[in-house]
Amino acid sequence: MSAPRVLITDFISEPLDFERNVLGEAAEVVALEAMGEEALVGKVETATAIICYHYLSITRSTIERLQNCKVIVRGGVGYDNIDHRCAREHGIPVCNVPDYGTEEVADSALGMILSLARGTHFLQSRLRRGAGDWSVEQAKPIPRLRGRTLGIIGCGRIGSAVALRAKSFGLRVVFYDPHVPDGLDKALGIQRADHLEELLAQSHLVSLHCPLTRETTNIIGAAELGVLPRGGFLVNTARGGVVDTEAVVDSLATGHLHGAGIDVLEHEPPDENSKVLKAWRDPTHPAHDRLLLNPHAAFYCEEGGEEFRRKAARECLRAIRGEALRNVVN
Repeated sequence: MSAPRVLITDFISEPLDFERNVLGEAAEVVALEAMGEEALVGKVETATAIICYHYLSITRSTIERLQNCKVIVRGGVGYDNIDHRCAREHGIPVCNVPDYGTEEVADSALGMILSLARGTHFLQSRLRRGAGDWSVEQAKPIPRLRGRTLGIIGCGRIGSAVALRAKSFGLRVVFYDPHVPDGLDKALGIQRADHLEELLAQSHLVSLHCPLTRETTNIIGAAELGVLPRGGFLVNTARGGVVDTEAVVDSLATGHLHGAGIDVLEHEPPDENSKVLKAWRDPTHPAHDRLLLNPHAAFYCEEGGEEFRRKAARECLRAIRGEALRNVVN
C-alpha cells in the first residue's frame, strides 16, 4: 500500500521543510505550484489530503474526482475559494487556519487607518511627485483621532484585535456583527450596532473584518458609502468581494470618501485595465493620492508564514491518523 500523499496546490513551493517536519514519515508531501484549477487535473485524484491557498479555487469538478481524500485544508482564514458544501456532500471535511494572521491583519488595518486619517499617505503621495506646497495645509482638515468613531464590520478574532488596538488610540469603537453572541461588546468595552446602517451613519472610519459569504458579498457598495458621513475613511483587509471597489473609487472622486485602504481586491492580481488600478495610477484622479492599495499583504510576516504552514500540515496529520480535526468549517 502506497504512503499517504499530501498535495499543496498553490502558493507554496519547495523547500517544504515546515510541512515535512510536521508530517514526518506519515505522508509524502508534494507542491504542485498550480496557478489555476485546470492544472490540478490528473494530479490530485489520489490525494490523501490537500492544502489549498488563494491562487485558485477548488470547485465541484475537482472534488468529484477525489477518490480517497480525508481533508481539504485552506492554509489561511478565508475559505470561499473552496466549494465546502460540495465537499460536505462527498464526506470530505474542509478546514482552515483561523488564527495565524490575527495580529498582522489587525496591525495592518490600524496602520492604514492611521496613515489615512493623519494625512500621512496623502502628503507623501503629493509631495513625492511635487504636487502642492511643502506644507500640511494641503491635507487639511485633519481632525484629532481621539474621540472619533471607528466602525468595525465583523468582530471575530481579527475584528476584536482591531477594536482593542483602536481603543488605545482613543477611538470610540462600534461594531456590527449579527453572528457574535451578546456580551462581546461588554468584554471588549465597545458598542454594538444592531444594523449596518446604524454603524455607518455614526462612523468616521470603517474597517472590514468579515468573511466573504452570500450575506457579505458587496456589503459595502455605493449606497452604503453614501450613508457614511462625508469625509470618512474605509479600510478593507478582509476579502475582496465584501467591498465594491469601483464604488470606492467613485466616492473618492466625488470627495465624499476622504480616503481608502484596500489590501484585497475582487480579482487578484487585478486586470491592468481595472477601474481601480487605472484611477490609483493616474496622478490626475483623486484616488491617486487618497487610495492605499496593497497586494493582499496584510496577513504576512515571517513568523506567520511558518505558523500557517505548520498548522495546515498538523490538520492533515490529524486526518491521516483518524484523529479529531480542529477547525472544520463545513
